[in-house]
Amino acid sequence: MFDYDKAFSRNIGWVTNEEQQSLRNKRVAIAGAGGVGGVHLLTLARLGIANFNISDFDDFEVHNFNRQSGAFISTLGEQKVDVMERMAKDINPDADIKSFPEGIYSHNVDDFLDGVDLYVDALDFFALDARKTVFQKCYEKNIPVVTAAPLGMGCAFLCFMPGKMSYEEYFRFKDKSTEDEQLIQFLIGLSPAMLQRSYLVDETRVSFKQKKGPSTPMAVNLCAGIAGTYALKILLNRGDVLCAPHGLHFDAYRNKFVKTWRPFGNRGFIPRISFKIASDIVLK
Repeated sequence: MFDYDKAFSRNIGWVTNEEQQSLRNKRVAIAGAGGVGGVHLLTLARLGIANFNISDFDDFEVHNFNRQSGAFISTLGEQKVDVMERMAKDINPDADIKSFPEGIYSHNVDDFLDGVDLYVDALDFFALDARKTVFQKCYEKNIPVVTAAPLGMGCAFLCFMPGKMSYEEYFRFKDKSTEDEQLIQFLIGLSPAMLQRSYLVDETRVSFKQKKGPSTPMAVNLCAGIAGTYALKILLNRGDVLCAPHGLHFDAYRNKFVKTWRPFGNRGFIPRISFKIASDIVLK
């Protein structure tokens, strides 16, 4: 019943037949199979990409229902990578999907990134150690990285390309000694414009100590659209790729779009002020 050319024929026009076949043969790694990770996988599978490495150690729970593509009554208690692999193969039964159900650590990151053309970051905001491990290995292997953060009802987007500013040069994690401080470095680097801040109606729902924060389904879908578009541009080597220290932030609630620029990463004057303000708020 399945025919690759027919299944993805409606992509043709925005991509050529030759480009569609090129996408078919690419391999994308996605760490995190929940909120943004799940919708990233399905979006890229519908784009016609047929090879993936995915990871997540978690199972689906009721509190995932508001945003996660694989969260249903029927999947409660199932491992996220198993559900998402099944859903992706329901789009393309010929897809080659390698799952890493224990998560990503230093001992398996090389296998996770083996043969990968692009890494799409979908780790939980607070998964700092795993994120630094994957980002560093991508830098060493010259693998492009895209990260699209669902913030409020918008998306903050960054891209790290081989030969350009690295993740460490941008975020400056090593400048801070504690995990909380490094998480703040990640937040202010990820979202320099902070467009989402003004309409957070219940600040008690954000807690660095409890490692939790609110989310919306609109944000994860916006993220998948932007990350999927950049995946296409990077994998097909066409279109303008905006990479760090530049970034994008679109907030549908605020009716605002901002191009961000941090030429010195988080070492600049404005990020240092932002760090002090954010610290006073989240670490009080």
